[in-house]
Amino acid sequence: MRKLFTLALTLFPWISGFLCQPAFTGGELSVMEGQSLTVPCHYESQYAGHVKYWCRGKVRGFCTSLARTDPAIAAAGKVSISDDRVQLVFTVTMSDLKEGDSGWYLCGVEIGGAWTADVVTQTYINVIHGMSVVNSRLSGEEGSSVTVECHYSEKYRDSEKKWCRIGDWSSCLLTGSEGSYDDTSVAIRDDRTRTFTVTLKKLQMKDTGWYWCCAGQHQMHVHVIVTPRLWTTAVTATSPPTQSQALAHLPPSEPITKDSWRSHRHIMESFLVCASFLFLVGLAILVRKLWKRHRQDPLLRQVQMIKARHNEYSGDVGDPQSAAVVFLNRDCEDAHMH
Repeated sequence: MRKLFTLALTLFPWISGFLCQPAFTGGELSVMEGQSLTVPCHYESQYAGHVKYWCRGKVRGFCTSLARTDPAIAAAGKVSISDDRVQLVFTVTMSDLKEGDSGWYLCGVEIGGAWTADVVTQTYINVIHGMSVVNSRLSGEEGSSVTVECHYSEKYRDSEKKWCRIGDWSSCLLTGSEGSYDDTSVAIRDDRTRTFTVTLKKLQMKDTGWYWCCAGQHQMHVHVIVTPRLWTTAVTATSPPTQSQALAHLPPSEPITKDSWRSHRHIMESFLVCASFLFLVGLAILVRKLWKRHRQDPLLRQVQMIKARHNEYSGDVGDPQSAAVVFLNRDCEDAHMH
């Protein structure tokens, strides 16, 4: 008995390091069958230089290694691992998941000591079969198109795909033997690799509503919202404005206020001053001309009288000898002396 007790004390550190390592539960992750999953595993800075690993199992001692960060050991199959020592996180990616891949997995940091257990995090991965959609709420402008991307699991690869309006089973559109459907308003394409797309063409306001994306017995809800087209913007961008549109864009007339009336009054006063000045200048010129004419009138009348007398006393205006010599503005005596 004493030997067994001694043996138990000797093996206890090894058993604790092998089975009873500290574990932190990372929760449950769900993923569609056939899709990929990336798991981030965070660690503390003192473990930056340690080897990290990803294994399947709940306890380290019975965990099957799938990938490690050892330089000489590369991950095989559909599992890859990478370590970012700056961000202190290593990531594991599992691709093409099957329903049988569901189970417990460990993110682990290898400590390497005989008396110290590895630091691990437990994560449960649940691979489900069914359907999913990339975006369950879509909106598009009237007259445009929207596309719904529907994913299905491997189990429904050969199943018929449907697109239905909820509440109206007669509206269901089915893919044919070639995995496609096409008309003027809807197009369905199934690539047979777990994805089929539904394109709603030439949207109308009546297309707003809830729809089903169906594969086998599974459906996913999709809500489509159609918004009105902005016709005003389209008309403005493509055609020149009409006369009424041009008038509509004219700025409104400014109301006559007290300040604006003062401004107009100042302009009118300036105009009246200029007009008065021009009128006075014109009037002065006219008066000057009349004054000159008035001074010249007596002299003209005197000349006209002398000519009239000359014509009266001369017998023949054509004979130069009988023509009288007339001196203007001189006395008779001065004329006789000459």
